[in-house]
Amino acid sequence: MQNSLAIHPDHFRQVQNDGFTDIGSLLDYESGGNTFRLHCQNGEVTAVFYNASTLRVTMNPDGEAELGRNSHVLIPGPEETDVRVEDAEDRLLLETNSMTVVVSKNPCRITLLDRATGKAMAAETERGMMYNARGEVACFKAMDADDHFYGFGEKAGFLDKRGEKMTMWNTDVYAPHNQETDPLYVSVPFFMGLREGKAYGIFFFNTFRTVLNLTGEQEYFFWAEGGQLDYFLFAGPGPKEVIGQYTALTGRIPLPPKWAIGYHQSRYSYQSEAEVRELVASYQQKQIPLDAIHLDIHYMNGYRVFTFDKSRFPAAGRLIRELKEAGIRIVPIVDPGVKADPEYGVFKQGIAQGAFCRKMDGSVFYGQVWPEKSAFPDFSEKDVRRWWGSLHRYYTNLGIEGIWNDMNEPSVFNDSKTMDLDVVHGNDGQPATHRELHNLYGYLMSKATYEGMKEEMDNKRPFVLTRAGYAGIQRYAAVWTGDNRSFWEHLEMSMPMCMNMGLSGIAFCGADVGGFAHDSNGQLLVRWTQLGALMPYFRNHSELKSIRQEPWAFGPAIEALVKRYITLRYQWLPYLYGLFREASLTGIPLMRPLLLEYPQDVNTYNLNDQFMLGSQVLVAPVTRPDTNVRAVYLPVGRWFDYWTDQVLEGGRHVLVQAPLDVLPIYVKEGAILPHVPGRLTTGEPEEELVLHVYLPQPGADAAEYTLYEDDGGSFDYSRGALYEQRITAALSEPLTLDIRAEIICGGYAPSWKRKTIIVHGAPAGLEVKVDGVAAALREPELPGLAGRIAVEWE
Repeated sequence: MQNSLAIHPDHFRQVQNDGFTDIGSLLDYESGGNTFRLHCQNGEVTAVFYNASTLRVTMNPDGEAELGRNSHVLIPGPEETDVRVEDAEDRLLLETNSMTVVVSKNPCRITLLDRATGKAMAAETERGMMYNARGEVACFKAMDADDHFYGFGEKAGFLDKRGEKMTMWNTDVYAPHNQETDPLYVSVPFFMGLREGKAYGIFFFNTFRTVLNLTGEQEYFFWAEGGQLDYFLFAGPGPKEVIGQYTALTGRIPLPPKWAIGYHQSRYSYQSEAEVRELVASYQQKQIPLDAIHLDIHYMNGYRVFTFDKSRFPAAGRLIRELKEAGIRIVPIVDPGVKADPEYGVFKQGIAQGAFCRKMDGSVFYGQVWPEKSAFPDFSEKDVRRWWGSLHRYYTNLGIEGIWNDMNEPSVFNDSKTMDLDVVHGNDGQPATHRELHNLYGYLMSKATYEGMKEEMDNKRPFVLTRAGYAGIQRYAAVWTGDNRSFWEHLEMSMPMCMNMGLSGIAFCGADVGGFAHDSNGQLLVRWTQLGALMPYFRNHSELKSIRQEPWAFGPAIEALVKRYITLRYQWLPYLYGLFREASLTGIPLMRPLLLEYPQDVNTYNLNDQFMLGSQVLVAPVTRPDTNVRAVYLPVGRWFDYWTDQVLEGGRHVLVQAPLDVLPIYVKEGAILPHVPGRLTTGEPEEELVLHVYLPQPGADAAEYTLYEDDGGSFDYSRGALYEQRITAALSEPLTLDIRAEIICGGYAPSWKRKTIIVHGAPAGLEVKVDGVAAALREPELPGLAGRIAVEWE
């Protein structure tokens, strides 16, 4: 808990004009291809078009911009881009095929225009670009009354961040977690502005402690305590285009192995091999699906990473092998703190190789974490990352395919919660203090982990889960929201948190189901499992002091409901896997705020407690105890109740019944959803594919869906070993549904032995043709629902 020192006035020095110097007027400029060097009264500004829709703006008061610093965060360098220049007396007009930028000369101010209307979207204000003698930099942008802001990585609170002030400084926050808790574990200084359906993006590429302040009425600003003013502008003009532009720069998620998107069970901690075997036996006896068990810090020998405690886990290799044969993976936790033990091999190697972070005087920095006195690898050095990655051979030789990175903010048990800020990182020949690279530490650890695992796993896809990260972390790891609580408020808060992470490029994310700390209860566990079943990452996790919250912990009635929704996850896996494939190609997240699909609809702009799963499915969880009814907003169109096939007209709020056994799900008219029967692990073959077609109206555009499949575990898909099939469905006549299927890529043969099409909303007498041939009727699943028919699909 904090005391009154937390509100000492010196902690809240605001950015004011006093002490800050404006960049001043533009004196002249030089251009070379897509690069413009702007010589101003009080410093240099460099503007580089990375492509036709992305502009990088860098201000360095001390000389030319350093465009190569920490460049490993970025995927591409600048592309050759055709930029048209119009030099007028008072301004420069810089224009590509996708972007229009105005550089005002007196003073120098940079403004992004909407190409369709010519209106300013991201305009600098009177204060513009500024710096001071303390080395701080800031940039001020105009704020319109209709502006809304999203992204910012992992932040608590509501979806729309207008009115908020957010700090980027990766921090281990055990307690409290609430709407105003800031900062948290992951720092992504990227955001999207949305106004009247038009969007732009800004990525403040500065790794120091930064603040993004949206509390003003007419302007907002972003500030850093050191480094350059360096930011990217993304032209949009829609929200999906902004995400695509940002993730083209910082990367997209790799396609995960299928087992990683199954159900995971964790606890701090399962402390012995016997306890793990008992856990697995319970899952198997109760026929509850399970794909992974996480081992927290107690599996290690004295908290030494890359070890197993042989008294607790006497035959770890055999345990891992036997569980994998049953389709269940073990995911051990790995922290960065290496116990300072002269007889411990990892510590001895690190000392011999100079791999640990050092203080200004050259001595190794030590901090207290779980193993007590510990050294920390300097992940800013590529040789250290290679060494750390190679250490994971210890795990892969045991058959482990997934790693859980924790405490990598980095967390240290001291007053500052982290390393001394004057620790010096080698940074591959560009030395930098921890003050500059703190926010990159977790990102670089996960990079080392993922690349090391990939190197050791012989064409298998690794899974890495991380607590800390920076922009681009999605390239290497999934992210969970850290040490949440078993509170209903935290259940609700997890939705806008994960939606904003998705908008920030982190498409593979989730929150601990049931809550990590405090004590859960049966009703909360059911509602949280319902939500988790359709979130990208699905793990139940709880702390040492809390009561147990495995699916059976609260009696048979609760167990049955939890099992039902874990099973639902496995039925939906083909649809989810296809969305993961889409995210890996485009950056568009699986779990989407409604504004991403309906950017013109103002009712979606701060909708916190429901989301889209892809573009076709709306999910509206219940987030309050003893609640059996809730309001759901349905955008314009016709929507099918997933459970009953009742059709509702959208463009309005509806009050729906939601007893404890029901998660409200609505499917958009014209959707096509692939399902498979429930299985106990993702490793079991998918014997039957069931394609659900939600009948479009006569004259409407054909329903369309691309079915995706591959082997679910290797990188062979990147070499063409994949299956893609485009499926369309349209009413060619009032009582004839014409379904067409075209194989786009047949480089992989799926395991389905039986395929069924179920048509929802079918009028009496409907004939279904598949590729022009009348299909044979069969008994549908859940028979008796009006308007639902099933046909064989050869």
